[in-house]
Amino acid sequence: MNYRPFAAALLSVTALTSNAQPASTSADEAAIREARRVQTQALAKNDLDTVVKYWDPAITIRRALGHPVEGAAAARKLLEPAGPVTASTIVYQRESAVVNVSSNWPLAYEEGRWSGHVGRADSKPILSGKYAAQWVKRDGQWIIRSEVFVALDCADAGCKAAALP
Repeated sequence: MNYRPFAAALLSVTALTSNAQPASTSADEAAIREARRVQTQALAKNDLDTVVKYWDPAITIRRALGHPVEGAAAARKLLEPAGPVTASTIVYQRESAVVNVSSNWPLAYEEGRWSGHVGRADSKPILSGKYAAQWVKRDGQWIIRSEVFVALDCADAGCKAAALP
């Protein structure tokens, strides 16, 4: 029996289905990138209500120097300035590089670069590195379930911060 026509057809079907993703995948990727952009702008303005709206209430975060944070309330508290926002307040920025949306589950993976700037988002960063995030889609909205930040570079006072051993 000649299996070549069957094998060729199977390969064609496999190629079509393995690369095929739901039409919503690119729209979901765009939605995640937009959510990250809005959240990053909110961080620069110290608009914590907007920042938190993109977090799962039970978010887990591993901070850049290794400290764990459990829950949106605890994460928000870390971003709240001790007093009025001043020129010494650290402003965090995130720049998404890669977003992969699952074709099967309401899950996505994001990675990018982050930086911490004194006073303004456009000042020289004193800390920077990479981050990864797990997003989950609930009720049509993408929110962050978990984030991991890793500090890789520093300048000035940022180099004096201690990493968790």
